[in-house]
Amino acid sequence: MTAQPVHQPAPPSPAAAAQLRERISRHERAAQWLPAFERDWGHALETARQTFDLTPLHETIREWSGRLATAPAVAAFLAGGMDTSDGVPLEDVIGSRR
Repeated sequence: MTAQPVHQPAPPSPAAAAQLRERISRHERAAQWLPAFERDWGHALETARQTFDLTPLHETIREWSGRLATAPAVAAFLAGGMDTSDGVPLEDVIGSRR
């Protein structure tokens, strides 16, 4: 029997943050994304230090991995000339980040 619930994804490797930072630095939006990643990572590190819980670090890695994975589809959507003026702000759907 496993000690982890089946629905929980495996935790990222110890080097995942450094690998993710490297991927972000090669992205065309690195000038905007690197400072944001550093801010999020720093906040997650401080929270983990205070709570002795690695969950904030894992969530930050998963969130930024998702952003990188979906960036080409978002760029293609925007480049396609689709009208986004009738959209709903993401914050209205999922709430504020922190």
